Amino acid sequence: MRGLIVQCPPTQFNMAGDDGGRNMNLGKNLMCRLKCMFSDSSAPESRLSLEDTQQWAHSLDRLLRSKYGLATFRTFLKLEYSDENIEFWLTCEDYKKLTSSHKMMARAKKIFEQFVKAESPKEINIDYHTREEIKRSVRKATVQCFDEAQKIVYGLMERDSYPRFLRSDMYKSLLESLAEDAERG
Repeated sequence: MRGLIVQCPPTQFNMAGDDGGRNMNLGKNLMCRLKCMFSDSSAPESRLSLEDTQQWAHSLDRLLRSKYGLATFRTFLKLEYSDENIEFWLTCEDYKKLTSSHKMMARAKKIFEQFVKAESPKEINIDYHTREEIKRSVRKATVQCFDEAQKIVYGLMERDSYPRFLRSDMYKSLLESLAEDAERG
C-alpha cells in the first residue's frame, strides 16, 4: 500500500473551531502535522500508511512503537489535558537507558519531583504505597526504581486513554483520510 506524503505548513493543524468543519479536515490536518514533525517522511519506509495506522488499534504497544502512532497519541492526550501519563512512561523509558549512576541519581530525583511527588506539576495517578516505595528507592536510584509506577501508568493508559483514542474523531478522521488517499492511488 502506498504511503502518504502531504505538503502543507504546520499552521494548518488547528484543533479548535466549529465541529462541522473541524471533523471534515481533522484527518488531513493531522497528516500535515505528522508530516511536518518527521522531516524524513519522504523515505518510503517511514511514510504514514493506512495499514500501519490500522495496526494501532490492535494494541497500545503497537501504537507506542510506531513513531507516528506515538506522536498522534501524544497529541490526542495533550488535547485532552491528560498527557502526564505518556510523558512519565516515555521519561521512564529514557531513564532505563542511562548507564551512569551519577546521571541516574540526578534524573531519578527530577522524575520524582516532576511526576511522582504529591502535588507535583505532572502528578501521575498512583497509589500511596507505590509513591512511598519510589520515594525510598530514588535515594539509591536503580534502573528499576520506577518500574511499578510505570506498569500502573501503562495499565491506566491501556484501559482508559487508549480506548478513548481509538473512538476519537482524531483517529477516525485520520483513518478516513488515509483510506481516501489510498483509493486515489
